[in-house]
Amino acid sequence: MHAPPFRLARTPGTASPDDAPHLRAFARAADDACCGPSEAELKRAKHHRTRLSDLDAHLHCSIIGTCLSTHELRKLVPKFTPLDPHRATDLEIHHAAVELAIHGGAGGKALQKALDTRYAGAVRRFASARDAEALLALWNESLASGDIPPAYWALMIHPCATMEVRQAAFGELHMLSHLVGAANRADIRRLVALEAENAELRSKIDRQQVRLQQMSVERDAARNALEAHLAQPAARPSADDERLEAEVASLREALAARDARLALHTNRREAAEQRAAADEATARTLRTQLDEARALIDALRAEAHAVEQAMQQNDEADRTDAGQPAWRDALRGRRIVYVGGRPSSNHALKRWVESAGGELTVHDGGIEDRKGLLASALAGADLAVFPVDCVDHDSMNMLKRVCDRHQVAYHPLRTASVASFVELMSRLYTGVTAMPVAVPVSRFCLRHG
Repeated sequence: MHAPPFRLARTPGTASPDDAPHLRAFARAADDACCGPSEAELKRAKHHRTRLSDLDAHLHCSIIGTCLSTHELRKLVPKFTPLDPHRATDLEIHHAAVELAIHGGAGGKALQKALDTRYAGAVRRFASARDAEALLALWNESLASGDIPPAYWALMIHPCATMEVRQAAFGELHMLSHLVGAANRADIRRLVALEAENAELRSKIDRQQVRLQQMSVERDAARNALEAHLAQPAARPSADDERLEAEVASLREALAARDARLALHTNRREAAEQRAAADEATARTLRTQLDEARALIDALRAEAHAVEQAMQQNDEADRTDAGQPAWRDALRGRRIVYVGGRPSSNHALKRWVESAGGELTVHDGGIEDRKGLLASALAGADLAVFPVDCVDHDSMNMLKRVCDRHQVAYHPLRTASVASFVELMSRLYTGVTAMPVAVPVSRFCLRHG
């Protein structure tokens, strides 16, 4: 990862910057030789596990989202926050849990206890690692076996976990989320197959129901005929009695065989109904995932269309010397505050806005810029934007509060890319909704036909 989404720890003195946060108290006095920690104290501090509140604030979101389920958080978070466990959304519960982990206190201790209790086995297994190489080896084994949440928590609080080790684990966990999109095509094909199988099972169940009903009618008719025949008071010769007894025996055998067939078909029908219900639930899940994928595709198309329109307007303006494009006129003289994002895309956005005659003030959300400067940066701004995928919860909440106080409009961006910013500016200041019509992708290859 060229630009990690969290700040690297730096501590002065002889202690390594990768030491556990328990050494921070010693590092503050490292400049004074008489007040510095002894080697025995540093060695003893290295054997203590890191607390949740001592970890970097940017790691709390991934730890809470990966290692604790929403059901567990709904039982724990309302004990320390005013949230209603029945009405609060999953995002509000997650956000409150991250804030409890950042601020520590009783809520942070409760989260620490819940994680230690749930993953005690993994913590004991990782305790055998004595250096960063052994710790990464255990993490890679858990990653290969798919047992990620216990290993992620045990690695983050391990005494030998350096910032490079935590950064490597965070990067691998982050990249796993990108693998979900690669399975969309297989999921769509499976959805179509499941729907066809579901229709076939329903048709088979209907045919079995009709057949069972016919068999029940035939059995009742045979039973009624037998009872009517036996109810007739007749003094027949012995030959007739023997014939009737044989007929009754054959009818009973036929009834027993039909009852057995009826039970068999009933069991098959119940099993088919259960499979159909399971297939229907799977189909609903796949439809939801498909809708989410289509929404993401529409957003990406809108952003690509906005960037293309901006480039075409620039080219036309350069060729015809007909003046500035509409988006440049709209951005001229405006001051925009951008909170969060990545350094590479932030520089490109700043050049893009300044070329239109506007001003873009960038605040990284507290990584290198102090969060106290955010209020002064928003004073007198025309607009504030922040990418939801590259900003921490604390900076986002502070931005909303300051914007409400200064009456500055703020808008979230889908990503920290240039395309998302261009699409928002085109939608806000030019009145053009960049939403092109979805064109089916051609399956004709220019090379192979």
